[in-house]
Amino acid sequence: MDGISHILSLTSAPWCGWTMLVLLLCAVLGEIFQPGVISQAHASLLSQNDRTYKDAPVNFQGQLLMTIFRIGTIAMGLYLCLYTGGQSGFGVFAALCGLVIALILVKMLCNNLLDYTFQISRRFMPPYEQYSDITTITTYLLYPALLVMLRVDNLVLNRWLVGVVAALFLLMWLYRLARNYVHSFAGLAYVVLYIATLEILPLGILFYLGLKTISII
Repeated sequence: MDGISHILSLTSAPWCGWTMLVLLLCAVLGEIFQPGVISQAHASLLSQNDRTYKDAPVNFQGQLLMTIFRIGTIAMGLYLCLYTGGQSGFGVFAALCGLVIALILVKMLCNNLLDYTFQISRRFMPPYEQYSDITTITTYLLYPALLVMLRVDNLVLNRWLVGVVAALFLLMWLYRLARNYVHSFAGLAYVVLYIATLEILPLGILFYLGLKTISII
């Protein structure tokens, strides 16, 4: 039982079920307000250009709802793979959402700083839309995994599922960047450096700070 059970579930924490329902509603309404979000994300991942639907109309409500869905899903995945017992209130989940938002803002700041310092945006720096598309695909894969986590009382399985989704996210990013930007060894070096410093390292920091947040609150 130690370290394996006593995790969050729909029975021990009913707020998880309501939160998952709200996140699903955000995803559905986001697709309604801005049709083609999922197909657009897949097309962008496979396209040779920076973005397949450059002229697609942008809907603020749809973008906002999809952003809520992405942040909430990532925070829930972080919670379910790190929580091992103790307080399981909605406030802890909200704190993790704030942590995810803070990390996203720091990454955007780092991207802008690199662009300003090295002027590499035209050669390499991936646009925000690409990141949003791949994050959308990742969270749509993570959401059903979260439903499994909430039904199966196994912390090891939770961490494996989150780890697999995180690995798929990194692989999709690597594929997308390599397909569009790797034309030489220097391009490959840029991609590897970007993935290591602005994707793998922040993920490690997110898990570390998430564990600290859960243990403190």
